[in-house]
Order: sequence, then C-alpha cells, then structure tokens
Amino acid sequence: MYSDIYRAVRRKWDRVAKPIDGLGKLENIICKIGAIKGSSDICIDKKAAVIFCSDNGIVEEGVAQTGSYVTSLVCGNIYKGSATSSVMAKCVGADCIAVDVGVKADTKAHIVNKISRGTKNFCRERAMTAEQARQSVELGVSVVGRLKDRYDILAVGEMGIGNTTTAAACGAAVLNKKAEEVTGRGSGLSDEKYRKKIQVIDKALKMYEPKKDIYDILSCVGGYDIGAMAGAYLGAKKYNIPVIADGAVGLSALLLAQLEEEDITDYVIGSHRGKEPLCAAALERLGLETVIEGDMALGEGTGAIMLFPLLDMAMAVYNNSTFEDLDMEGYKR
Repeated sequence: MYSDIYRAVRRKWDRVAKPIDGLGKLENIICKIGAIKGSSDICIDKKAAVIFCSDNGIVEEGVAQTGSYVTSLVCGNIYKGSATSSVMAKCVGADCIAVDVGVKADTKAHIVNKISRGTKNFCRERAMTAEQARQSVELGVSVVGRLKDRYDILAVGEMGIGNTTTAAACGAAVLNKKAEEVTGRGSGLSDEKYRKKIQVIDKALKMYEPKKDIYDILSCVGGYDIGAMAGAYLGAKKYNIPVIADGAVGLSALLLAQLEEEDITDYVIGSHRGKEPLCAAALERLGLETVIEGDMALGEGTGAIMLFPLLDMAMAVYNNSTFEDLDMEGYKR
C-alpha cells in the first residue's frame, strides 16, 4: 500500500515552505490518504461520520449505568442533529449519518437495516448466530460502498449501551488478555458494576473459547455495531476510501477486521488514544498512530470527528506555497 503515491506525497510535503516533517504525524496521515486514494492530488472536502447503532443483550447483567432505551434515544438524536456527534460534525462541516443495525426499539435513523432487535445476553447464550455475524460485517461494507461516491473521507463510530463490555470481550479474545487488562468503566461504572463487568467477560470467554476468527468472536461475545464497523474498515480497503477509527469500541472492531485482512490498518486512520484500557493494547497490536491525546471516552465517533479539522489544516499547508514559489532554498532531509 505504501506505494509510489505515498512517496510522491512525501516529496510534495518536503517542497512545502516549512521545516521537514514540521507537521509530524499529520504529514504521515496525508501521505496515507493519498496512497489509499491513489493520487497525490488529495481532496477531503466532503466528509461524513457514520454512526452504527445497536443494542446489546449483555446489559441484562447490570454492566451498564443506563438501560438500553438510551440507545434508541441517541440514535434518534443523531438523526435529528442534536446528539454530541451531530453537533461536532456540523461544527467541522461534516454530515452525521445514523445507521440502525440492531436497535431494540423503533427509532429514526438515516439508514435502517436491523439484523435483529439487539443481540442476545452472551453470558447465557451466544450473542448472535454465525449468519448474523456475517450479516453485520457485510452491512458495514455495503454502507461504505453506498457512501463512497458522496464523500472523500469517513469517520466511523457507534452507539449502543453496553458496548464497552462487548468491545472488551472481543479485544480480550483477539489479544489473549484477561478481562481486567482491557476493561474500563465505560460511562462511569461504580466499583461493584465494574467488577461485575470483568466477571461477565471472563465467564463468557471461558465458556465459549472463541477461535481467532472474526465471525466466531462476533457470534460469541460481539455486537452488531462492532461487526458493522469491522465491515466499514474492510470497505475502506475494497473501495479505496480512507476511514477514521474512533476509540475502544472502534478499535475492537479493527482488531477483528485485521483477523480477516492482515493489512487493513493501511486503509484506516487512527484518531485518539482513549482512556479505556483496551485502547492502548489495541493500538500497540495494530501499530496505528494517533494524533489526539484527549483522555476521552464519549463514543459516537467523536474522537474520529475531532480529527477532521486537524486534517483540514494539514491539507491547507500541503496546498500552500513551496520553496520554489517563494524563491527560497528548501530544507534537506
């Protein structure tokens, strides 16, 4: 993937009237975007955040601070434009698209394709069937295919009460970690609920012993939102459109996508290092750079959306005057 285009973008950066590598990681990301899109003539003007929304049966075990009804409320607010992700997207000139892949209640969304009304409680039975796991991934690929001609770049996020539990379970399964090593407090669990969350994940992983396979892990302990995000990353590779990953839940999906396509991180851009323990462990395994160190844990793709204006500023510099334009001697590597 790091082709002649990547090197061509790097050479153009070196001609821009600024110190070599002056924008650090942001320069690397623009090189990566050029390589994904297959051109050093880069445009990322048309942006969207795609938020996959789904409920998780594991909420029945008391691992979340709120009930599943909040998923449908926030999904509807994304559709109306009043959710946190919507407000942030509007602020940076991006569309925000709610995709209902498995919300329990009927709700408004820009794209509705319910696989079922939430997953099962994986502490008692598998979260979903193998076929539903495959459907969730294929749905994510298809959404990217549907949007690829309308947008230059996508941020991917999720909304689903209980999904930091499913994310930690999926991450632990891929990384061979104990639950306590990758599990955080989500939206702010009490000590009692936090201990319960760890116990629930450990119990399920011992019960199923999932294979290192995207569909087996999803069917055992996953969520439709995680499956759809994994599919969105695979869609980035299929359709050559850069996709920005968010925090813990998005990174768990990327770990799963990497089981399917080993080079998938060549097509996905990291945004921030969230405060959930899974983030650091996942980013290390993935070898993915992040730019924002915000200690965030909001979800809804907000960290990925936050990267958009930084990329816009980097692109403004990328298209700015060169040393030759200014009749200056350039810096040397």
